[in-house]
Amino acid sequence: MKTLQPLSDFFKAIEKDYRISVTHIGIYAALLQFRADKGFINPIEAYRHEIMKIAKITGPVTYHKCMRELNEYGYINYLPKRNRNQRSIIYFPI
Repeated sequence: MKTLQPLSDFFKAIEKDYRISVTHIGIYAALLQFRADKGFINPIEAYRHEIMKIAKITGPVTYHKCMRELNEYGYINYLPKRNRNQRSIIYFPI
């Protein structure tokens, strides 16, 4: 199951990372699903609402906090766009 490898790698990486919550995991899994739907491209470009819908998150503050933290912790490279009409860019480490 090669398509599950990025998620498996993420779980191994967060095993001892006390900073990661279930919300971070949900968002990361949603990002991977979004990426799979787009043909495993890297980076992906996404609107906040697209990822929030997949992750079942309703609060934009929670979304932005977790995305910022995933970026700070090195799990993704997140380049947010302040313009609501532009997609943010999310890179996955290779």
